Amino acid sequence: MKFASRITQTSKKNYGMYDKAKQLGGDTADVIHLELGKPIADTPQPIKQATIDALLRGEVHYTDLQGVPALREALAHKLRTRNGLDVDADAVLVTNGLTHASFAAFFALLDAGDEVILLAPYYPQHIGKIEMAGGVPVIVDLDQDNDFAFDIAAIEAAITPRTRMIVLVNPSNPTGRVHTRNELQSLADLAIRHDLVILADEVYEDNVYGEAAHISIGALPGMASRTISMFAFTKGYAMDGWRIGYLCAPKEAIAALMKISASDVTHVNTFIQYGALTAITGPRAMVDDMVAADRLKRDLVVAALNAMPGVRCTIPHGTLYAFPDIRATGLDSQTLADRILREARVVVESGSFYGRAGEGFLRICFTANTEAVLRTAMDRLHTFFSALQR
Repeated sequence: MKFASRITQTSKKNYGMYDKAKQLGGDTADVIHLELGKPIADTPQPIKQATIDALLRGEVHYTDLQGVPALREALAHKLRTRNGLDVDADAVLVTNGLTHASFAAFFALLDAGDEVILLAPYYPQHIGKIEMAGGVPVIVDLDQDNDFAFDIAAIEAAITPRTRMIVLVNPSNPTGRVHTRNELQSLADLAIRHDLVILADEVYEDNVYGEAAHISIGALPGMASRTISMFAFTKGYAMDGWRIGYLCAPKEAIAALMKISASDVTHVNTFIQYGALTAITGPRAMVDDMVAADRLKRDLVVAALNAMPGVRCTIPHGTLYAFPDIRATGLDSQTLADRILREARVVVESGSFYGRAGEGFLRICFTANTEAVLRTAMDRLHTFFSALQR
């Protein structure tokens, strides 16, 4: 098909090791999944109850295409007070998760042949959406040996007259890095200098573990007019299956974004928006308690990984992932992930799934299982890596 031909083999690799694990033969009940980025925690009960209440009182019909007004007002307040973004409700669009937010942004802003810089290791789904919108992904590697910091010189060298935007994932999936204010300022200065848009994927803004602070790049001087900031309830509120997120953008961009969103989904499911309203206006303890539990799991996993022969893992300050360096094993990351699946019955993601800058690393989700299951997985991995040294 003509349309499908625009999608590269790279962007077709949507699910990585998840797909391989599904293809295992025999009984797979003992396989431990650490490849998918999801919380094991249940959605907090007040959020569920608000959604049930909305259903029962009849919030089951069409609503404002941009989102329930009360939710957009609450989101604008959150964006002003917590993210430092000077926005009102008219600058907010409620979306079907951050995935839909980025889809709308690429289709609204890109013309055929426009180039989009992705910082690798990147989030793979962004590639397919860029290509479907007619854009061209341009991959720039982060500094692998400096904990995946920005290489501003390399980013600037990749800019051409066709460059339209830079996609920033902060906190970073898969590396777990939380970029500092100085780093973000250097990227903002670059965007201003070259008149580029920043598409900021901030889905992990709540999943930061105290040693660092999340900063929205759109709040930096000169960035409000050139940043689309995207968020979701997915990770912080354990609402991954709810499929609800939101973005804020300059008001002149909202009309274009609305054309895509209204044509694509009309609007987000009405009654779940009332659950999201309770999430965003409810006590922060709903999030803080889950993040505190995840921090304990993070520390368990990082300590276990660093005790394994041939493995070195820095502490991720954000997200749900450890990103251990396995270069000392002498094996490439895909080979290693495949062998771990077959021999240890643990599913981890290959670092190369996120671009060549991820080669030599694995991504391990520490939030998708109980502590007991994580300990079992770490024991299996320790046995596996010990055997490699013999």
